[in-house]
Amino acid sequence: MATLPLTKRGADKLKAELHQLKAFERPAVINAIAEARAQGDLSENAEYESAKDKQGFVEGRIKEIEGKLSAAQIIDPTELHADGRVVFGATVALEDEESGQKVSYQIVGEDEADLKLGLININSPIARALIGKVEGDTAEVQAPAGLRRYEVMSVSYC
Repeated sequence: MATLPLTKRGADKLKAELHQLKAFERPAVINAIAEARAQGDLSENAEYESAKDKQGFVEGRIKEIEGKLSAAQIIDPTELHADGRVVFGATVALEDEESGQKVSYQIVGEDEADLKLGLININSPIARALIGKVEGDTAEVQAPAGLRRYEVMSVSYC
């Protein structure tokens, strides 16, 4: 299995979700199934079917998270020494050369990505265009609206 890059924050978030699922969600589903069974005929018991569906979701998510964590390569951005280059975990301040709009993104793993929080997936077109760049470089990104050019204003590892 290929390694899955995750920031320390992303790994901690997955571990917290896994704990929530195992410690609270799984026992609640087991109780719901037991209560539904106590009601009698399971063939027409909507509560039982609903609880079984929920159990399937919870167990599937547990398996998915455990798989991701076992394949994870956890990277702490504060410990990176990339000589000012954009790498996984780096935070990059950019300026759109056409509009002058300034944005800042941290390059993170697939499960951590949240554009509203400035967290972009390592596999996104903009992240791929930025990897290896240094302050002052220009990255060209093919966006749905056409080719965009961004100047790298700063690179930090925090």
